[in-house]
Amino acid sequence: MTDAKTQIEETVKANDVVLYMKGTKDMPQCGFSSRVAGVLNFMGVDFADVNVLADEAIRQGVKDYSDWPTVPQLYVKGEFVGGCDIITEMTLSGELDDLFEKSGVSYDKEAADKIREANA
Repeated sequence: MTDAKTQIEETVKANDVVLYMKGTKDMPQCGFSSRVAGVLNFMGVDFADVNVLADEAIRQGVKDYSDWPTVPQLYVKGEFVGGCDIITEMTLSGELDDLFEKSGVSYDKEAADKIREANA
């Protein structure tokens, strides 16, 4: 498990935004992963995607690393942010915008506003 932990640590530190998900950002393979990747893609966030279905050690390793039992998992600037429900809530409340702004992560503010308008 140390190799998986090292790989996860290196990935979250080398990329401003990382999404551990089932599938890829272009082809999610579960609804929850699709929702989070869809939000990030729509908001124009440049993020690294890691397909946990491709490597069982990473799939379990990321759960151990974050002490969070489910995937997807979003990391911003090396910090675990949350899974699908948390990211959805943060998007709708504007907290995700705040996090991206504080972290220096570029995103499309108008797209974020459109998500909130569509869900009001």
